[in-house]
Amino acid sequence: MDALRKQASKLREQVAKQQQAVIKQFSATGYESSDVMVIDEMEMQLHHQLDKLYKSTREKRDFQREIVKAAETFTAIGYKHIETGTKLSEDCCKYGVENPNDEVLAKAASIYGDARKHAEKEVEDLNKLFFSQVLEPMRAMVAGSPLEDARHLAQRYSKMRQEAEIQVTVTIISFAKDCMINVC
Repeated sequence: MDALRKQASKLREQVAKQQQAVIKQFSATGYESSDVMVIDEMEMQLHHQLDKLYKSTREKRDFQREIVKAAETFTAIGYKHIETGTKLSEDCCKYGVENPNDEVLAKAASIYGDARKHAEKEVEDLNKLFFSQVLEPMRAMVAGSPLEDARHLAQRYSKMRQEAEIQVTVTIISFAKDCMINVC
C-alpha cells in the first residue's frame, strides 16, 4: 500500500511539473494560478480569444487582399489613362506641326498637346508614387507577419495543448502499469 501511495505521490509531482511547464509557457498570456479549475476556465477563455483573433485576422487579411486588388486595378487604369492621354497629346502636337496654314487651330492644338503631355507626366509620377508608397507596402503587409502572428500563436497553442494532453495520458498509463506491477 505504501508503494502505491509513493507512486501516486510521484504521479502528482510529475503532473504538477508538467502543469507548471505549460503555465510558464503561457505566463505572458494570463496563466498565473496553479489551481487546475482556474487553469481550465482560463484555458477555455484563452482558447476562445485565440479563435476569435484567428478568425478576425483571417477576415482582415482577406479584406486587405481585396484592397490590394482594388489598388492594383486603380494603378492599371491609371496607366491606361496615361497611355491614352499621351497618345492624344502626341496627336495634338503632330497636328500642330503638320498644319501650319491653320494658324489658330494648329497653334491651339500644339499648346494643348504640350500642356497635356506635362499633365500626363505629372499623373504618371503620381501613379508611380502611389505604386511605390501605397501599393507595395500594402502587398508586403498582406504577406507580412503581423497578421500571421495570431495564426501561428493559435497553432502553437493547439500543439502545446495536444502535447500536454499526450504527456498526461502517458503519465497516467505508466502509473497504471506501475500500480499493476506493484499489486501483482
